[in-house]
Amino acid sequence: MRILLVEDDPAQLEPLKMALSNAKHVVDGIQDGAVAQWLISRKDYDLLILDFVLPKVSGLELCRQYRSMGKASPILMLMAKDTLYDKVMGLDAGADDCLVKPTDTVELLARVRALARRPPIWHGDTLSLEDLKLHLNELTAERGEEAIQLTRREFQLLEYFLRHPRQVLTHDQIEQALWEWEVEPESNAVTRLVRRLRQRLKSLGASDWVETIYGMGYRLMPRI
Repeated sequence: MRILLVEDDPAQLEPLKMALSNAKHVVDGIQDGAVAQWLISRKDYDLLILDFVLPKVSGLELCRQYRSMGKASPILMLMAKDTLYDKVMGLDAGADDCLVKPTDTVELLARVRALARRPPIWHGDTLSLEDLKLHLNELTAERGEEAIQLTRREFQLLEYFLRHPRQVLTHDQIEQALWEWEVEPESNAVTRLVRRLRQRLKSLGASDWVETIYGMGYRLMPRI
């Protein structure tokens, strides 16, 4: 992957850059937020790693600007303070993940691998696959001129499918993604929820997009 790494402390920048380079990534290591701002306007990156606090242009502002440009690559935010407030600010600005400094290179590489598995589907507050769109702030799905309102669980399931398009997702994966850790869903909860979502998508002409892969799970596969 091509990675933009922005960290103003050279003592942290150089080892992180070396670790990423040793993992076969192409890395642009930058200490200045203004230079990073120039780069993201001219280059395409597969992943951005941004320090929360930077000279001239902060990592938070870089994150906002990058998303406002309609760019979809994942963003990992590096934070000096492990506070809920800073994490919320980073995530609301468009970051996909946050990591507290000083950064352990083993954990950093694991986070990078996890983010690399995410498809580039950021479109502001909308997830999309072909002509099917899910509006994250409104709990509505849209295709063509038709739109439907979803329940919370239906929305969560469709969002999970859209974040993993064309991938076979097992019952266990769906349960872990949709239910809180202390909640034990009924044995047929996933099956019933998939059936409900198919019924909801029927009015959009997309009920057959949710495939059953017998013995494995389910997959969202567009039919165009």
